[in-house]
Amino acid sequence: MTLRAKRLLRRWIPIAFFLFALTVLLGNRWVINSTDSYIYDNVGLLPENRVGIVLGTSPYTRGGGRSDDFFGRIEAAAKLYEAGKIRHIIVSGANPDATYNEPRRMWQELVKRGVPQDALTMDFAGFRTFDTVARAHRVFGLERYTLVTQKYHTYRAVFLARKMEVPAVAYIAPGTQYRHPWREIFARVKAILDLFVLRTEPRFVGEPERLPPEGRGEEDLLARLDRP
Repeated sequence: MTLRAKRLLRRWIPIAFFLFALTVLLGNRWVINSTDSYIYDNVGLLPENRVGIVLGTSPYTRGGGRSDDFFGRIEAAAKLYEAGKIRHIIVSGANPDATYNEPRRMWQELVKRGVPQDALTMDFAGFRTFDTVARAHRVFGLERYTLVTQKYHTYRAVFLARKMEVPAVAYIAPGTQYRHPWREIFARVKAILDLFVLRTEPRFVGEPERLPPEGRGEEDLLARLDRP
């Protein structure tokens, strides 16, 4: 490498790093600032939507223990259903093989907590947040819904939904503090790229799958809420 090339490299590396850091910072501020007013931690203030979507995560930690994030999302979804804030729940997550099935495990845990089976739908192609949100409209035909996940994740999920022209809101589920904040920071930037630069498509779309009409489980819930 020539001396001149080395000088140019030394000059442009700091500039490139500064521009990269600025892009990451501004991208994150855009995602957070544009969605903060649609994220709730108070059940009473949360708008009602027919459908809630529980975003998938593993029920286990990397060490094999119980995942507080997974069970926090389950508890929050059951709570919203019991309060009448949602009347049908889509559990969306990864299902790569016979040994790992996030939607099935979420379905089982919600049934244990009293959510009727006919008020639950499994989305086995929620490989990542982008896929879940895109499929909610394109496959399940949803025009609005409530997302259920931890706070750090709500910003990106709501941002994706609203930029896809779906007026989604989110409810903050209990859970742990995110241990890898830089992953979520870069994931927000990736969400912007997916939407506006890469024009990303879900890994699997498939045929439209409409949710069942409001059935017995939803009627039972409404009856309970009407009792004195």
